[in-house]
Amino acid sequence: MSKKYIAEFVGTFTLAFIVLAAVVAAGPVPVAIPVIAGLVLGLFVYTIGSISGCHINPAVTIGLLSVKKITTKEAAIYVVVQVLAAALAVAMVKILGFSLPPALPNTLIGSIFVAEVLGSTVFAFGIASVVYGKVSDVASGLVIGGSLLLGILVSSLGGAAGILNPAVAFALNSVSVTYLLAPVVGTIAGFQLYKYLVAGK
Repeated sequence: MSKKYIAEFVGTFTLAFIVLAAVVAAGPVPVAIPVIAGLVLGLFVYTIGSISGCHINPAVTIGLLSVKKITTKEAAIYVVVQVLAAALAVAMVKILGFSLPPALPNTLIGSIFVAEVLGSTVFAFGIASVVYGKVSDVASGLVIGGSLLLGILVSSLGGAAGILNPAVAFALNSVSVTYLLAPVVGTIAGFQLYKYLVAGK
């Protein structure tokens, strides 16, 4: 298997496992979970970004596909790898003796869906600045991790869970239209908006 797919698996597993463990364990308080997720993502931008691009999120992969930064074949493999990594995270948490959290509400049209779209748009907009070379390599992890944190905040203020990642939603037992589709819609919007703003520059 290509190293980039292994890197994506490791990154997605780690992110999904740590977020899920933080939710079900009696450790971090809920307000700290977005910070934990931002730190994990920022770390992996620096460690595997040069290997796989550090998507570790099916919505990000699809967003990158929408701006032709990845091929359809590669994107499909990335998404499969990311879902398998999330499944392993669930299995690992169960092995450790924890129960999965209750599923979040499934709302297709409504404030929760819109909030998750807006948060994902903000998140992807920050990622796009790195993808289009507007941020130095040194700052890339800070920008992307910070964008995730800000995106979660925007989503949460709108009443959603601020997951912004279908693989993490799967790990959190929230396989619903809201938490699978909204991040994809928002991420495509964020990438397309940034592409439009930098076009011709």
